[in-house]
Amino acid sequence: MMTIVGEPRRLGVPRAEARLRFETEPQERGSAPRRRLLVLDGNPAFELSPWCGTCQFLFQRLEGASETLSLAGMQELLAGQVSELDDGILVAFGSLLPEGDYLPLLLRVEPRLVIPGQDGDYFSNEQVATWGPDQFWGLPEHPRTPYYRTFETVIDDTAHLYEFAVPMVPPLWNNRERVAEYVEWMGQGVVPTAVAVSTLDLCQPALSLQSTDEYEHWGLTHFLLDGHHSWRRQPRPDVPCSSCRSWPWTRACPAPMTTAGWEPCAHRAA
Repeated sequence: MMTIVGEPRRLGVPRAEARLRFETEPQERGSAPRRRLLVLDGNPAFELSPWCGTCQFLFQRLEGASETLSLAGMQELLAGQVSELDDGILVAFGSLLPEGDYLPLLLRVEPRLVIPGQDGDYFSNEQVATWGPDQFWGLPEHPRTPYYRTFETVIDDTAHLYEFAVPMVPPLWNNRERVAEYVEWMGQGVVPTAVAVSTLDLCQPALSLQSTDEYEHWGLTHFLLDGHHSWRRQPRPDVPCSSCRSWPWTRACPAPMTTAGWEPCAHRAA
């Protein structure tokens, strides 16, 4: 992961004018603990990790996560690789956020799409190994969205870092023609750019008899604002279908989607 770290910048607009905000729900007397939320245009878009500090890490899509935040004039710039922190990009997308101090980062990542409950799902694997399943439901936490895993590392003997990229809309909503354009460009060596606002949650589990691997989880989450289409992978002819595992692409596949690329299986076109 290549990283350029800038100096903290003052960005944003008055809170009432910001389209995207981090908020806490008001709490009524006797009600359940307040939820931490990422709010889009006044509507809850994602529920975030609870305040308790010993609860599981979480990003869970809500009904308000219904559109991307693409900005006019940015498409051409983001279609190519950005090699340094760009003031124009920072100021433009900063206008979506409430005024505050932000740390600009430029990362190079290799995303892999994850479907909740399937191979590679953090919530069904690493999180359950540390916290066990939810004590009320008896199930793992569920983000209610496909998401991307990009990087993970051991911090020390007591902490691990996990990095995620979370689209504001499901990959199924992306325009297929636009995805195909990005696939063609990347085949020619073009490295596109996406823009995100990020959070870092440190979640330390309380002592649990269900834990098989107890350590602090650092969850670095990038909520994608623009550039969604460049993240959605297409199936390749040299990779077997993730549903029927067939070589080559000749017989009909019973599954309408591949879990690897979230695109119609190429067998259906054979």
